[in-house]
Amino acid sequence: MRIRIYFMILSFLVLSVLSIKGASAMGLSDVGKVCLFSKMEGVIKLDGVPVNNAKLVRTVNLTKDKTDEAVTDQNGYFKFDAIFARTITKLLPMEFVSNQEVWAHYRGKEYRIWMSVKREPDENSESQGKPFIVECELNSKERIFDVDGSPIFTLCTWDVKPDKKPNIMESLKRAEDAKKVKM
Repeated sequence: MRIRIYFMILSFLVLSVLSIKGASAMGLSDVGKVCLFSKMEGVIKLDGVPVNNAKLVRTVNLTKDKTDEAVTDQNGYFKFDAIFARTITKLLPMEFVSNQEVWAHYRGKEYRIWMSVKREPDENSESQGKPFIVECELNSKERIFDVDGSPIFTLCTWDVKPDKKPNIMESLKRAEDAKKVKM
């Protein structure tokens, strides 16, 4: 009898957590599923010319490193499928953080074309919900900006609107004004 009561209470708690986290709208097979790195495809160029046979190494880390590779074709095109994982952190009130890196190896040189910290577990959050299609110029200067609060260091461009840069002086003035109001 006690075991049955404990089982009923446990079942109720699990279902409550799942419904709070939105699992009722998805299949049970999706419970705890997060996207560590969205499907990424695009073209690698060197001085504006597509590069053939560049080896790309992608590494992602939620709790341990996962690595895969792609090679560009004669048009410089490459494609990485999305990487998903299951984690209890999606069901708990915890911050999601997935470290991402992509390196291009071409003619004896290494180029870091992508480094980011993915903070949203949804697919395509790196591109604000749109397909993640990039064009990367190996000889370009690395750009650093945030997309929806996630920092990105990249040699690539894609259809995304970076976050507005915070105005430090404006923030300091607001903080000073807030202090005056409290006094």
